[in-house]
Amino acid sequence: MPPSTDIFQRPELAQAMAQRLLQPGVLDEGLRSGLFISGLRRQGKTTFLLNDLIPALEQHGAIVIYVDLWSNTKVSPEFLVLDKIRATLGELQNPASRLMERLKRVAGIDVGILSFKFGFKLDALGKEGGPTLSEVLQQVVDQGQRDVVLIVDEVQHAITTEDGRRMLEGLKSARDAINPRPHTPGHFIMIGTGSHRAMVAELTTRRSHAFEGATSLAYPVLSEDYVAHLLARIRQENSQAQLPSLAVASQAFVTVGHRPEELRKALRAMYLSMQDAPQAPDAVLPIVARTLRLEAAEIEFRKIEDMGVLATVLFDRIASGVDEGKGLFSADALSSYRQTLGRDVSTDEVQRVVNDLLAENLAMRSERGRYVVTDPFVSDAWAERKQIESKGLTQSSGS
Repeated sequence: MPPSTDIFQRPELAQAMAQRLLQPGVLDEGLRSGLFISGLRRQGKTTFLLNDLIPALEQHGAIVIYVDLWSNTKVSPEFLVLDKIRATLGELQNPASRLMERLKRVAGIDVGILSFKFGFKLDALGKEGGPTLSEVLQQVVDQGQRDVVLIVDEVQHAITTEDGRRMLEGLKSARDAINPRPHTPGHFIMIGTGSHRAMVAELTTRRSHAFEGATSLAYPVLSEDYVAHLLARIRQENSQAQLPSLAVASQAFVTVGHRPEELRKALRAMYLSMQDAPQAPDAVLPIVARTLRLEAAEIEFRKIEDMGVLATVLFDRIASGVDEGKGLFSADALSSYRQTLGRDVSTDEVQRVVNDLLAENLAMRSERGRYVVTDPFVSDAWAERKQIESKGLTQSSGS
């Protein structure tokens, strides 16, 4: 009884976001400075972009360019972005291209009136002496008389290389050249999404980054309506299937971190378990979900343990909320580390290990000097494991 893997679409959310981006009210005009959305992996961000947000933006007549920096990590982020822009420019010059046909179909645009003729060779983009990103995107906006939206998925990879940072500076220059014009026929809107919350947040908060001051939002995770949809699909495939209640299944979805794939795994495991020993679905699914969560969390725990004892101590301090995630470098904290490790620990060593935790997306800065665990369900699983270990020690000492 494999649950259906059909795509669950979110048209209302997509339309609302498209409206705010392309036809913003006074309070949403800041979104034109850039929108950066962060969320953990496997929560459905890319699925939402491809199947909901991009079609909604195109229905409003926008020209959308989508680039996934995770698609090929062996080449530079700049190359991936420029290559996709070149491909889009080529499609814009061909009225029979898939892009132009899609605009005609979804937005009702008479593509015959769109005539894109660029005063440069496409392969000159990104080369010395060729047109800049600002010049290229301004021509697309002006000739198309409409908004251009660039979506960069896993955008945090762009700040890991010098050419990636240069590319972001070029996109900021395009935004600043196009959007403030009094009678601009369209706007250039940059959307970045990423699974590394700390790095995505820093893109809009660090003065050294191109899009400092842009809007940063958390990805709106799937919720009970997705769970109801999934249960309905299973029921459609097998009317005799024993299913958990919506409330229990929804709580299981929260337990596995709002990850659709993990919920499907939990339902499969529940089904197999019930075949071996008939039980009530509402009794089995919570146990299965907690087990899957702990298994997924163990992968993260091993990353921490591989970094060494100090990393484990620091992560535990962050996860436990000691001093609300502050004071990792205080005299009291250094004294505590010394007692645990049996040696002196310098602030420089603490900083290096904290940076490692940030780089692995295990922790993130929520404000200056304060750190939190990036993934809430990893934090909960850490606390649960400590509780289990504590009970084990208590029982052992009691016996």
